[in-house]
Amino acid sequence: MSALPLFRRALADSWRGLLGWMLGLAAVVGMYLPLYPSIGGNPEFIAIIESLPPELVTALSYDQITTGSGYTLGTVHGLIGFVLLTIAAVGWGASAIAGDEERGTLELTLAHGVSRHQLVLERLAAIVVKLVALTAWVTLLVAALNGPSELDISTEGILAGGVALLGTGLVTATIGLMAGALTGRRMIAIGAGAGIAVLGYALNALGNQNSDLEWLHALSPYQWAYGTNPLESGFDASVGLLYAVAALASAVAVLAFRRRDVGV
Repeated sequence: MSALPLFRRALADSWRGLLGWMLGLAAVVGMYLPLYPSIGGNPEFIAIIESLPPELVTALSYDQITTGSGYTLGTVHGLIGFVLLTIAAVGWGASAIAGDEERGTLELTLAHGVSRHQLVLERLAAIVVKLVALTAWVTLLVAALNGPSELDISTEGILAGGVALLGTGLVTATIGLMAGALTGRRMIAIGAGAGIAVLGYALNALGNQNSDLEWLHALSPYQWAYGTNPLESGFDASVGLLYAVAALASAVAVLAFRRRDVGV
């Protein structure tokens, strides 16, 4: 038997989709970042931002948008790029177990001498590789446009932004994977993965409204990733919480799937 057959099959079956996501992210980065020199210090643009409610500005991470790092966070890492990566992660996490189970193909896979923990771990590994590929791609694009777009982001900031973006994707994907392993229902897995992303964004936005709600930041994966703007300040220990949650969700997925009846 070849090494890591499920991992290799998962990548072989999804490379076209991965390429599509890479093209989508390239379009986002290539469309937004080159605009910074013309709007970053534009008085009219600044006036528009200042005319918005302060709560909305902070909720959208636009409070630093006149800087290169703040603009990149507000357009790519913390908004459109984040949304695209979340959609990809939700789909991959929900399909890894629950998708096959609903199609009736999971039992056939297990009947070929594949252990349950092997199935979860190899499909998880494929998801991780794809998420790493997407975030590395975004990081390379930001690095390539950093100079031409006059963003003035440090190398550490670019790398830290990529690590934070990857962490958000891993949390979303592993929560979806865990829900699929627990229930075998793809829609539940999609809801769990998307729900953690939406909840994290909402808690961060609410925590930005006033000092009485700042405690909500401690519960927000989005805040763990971008609370200190890694593109500006570099690596921060709070990002480690994303990877800890992803590791915990992965462990629960393995344990839950080993104990559950498939197809029931």
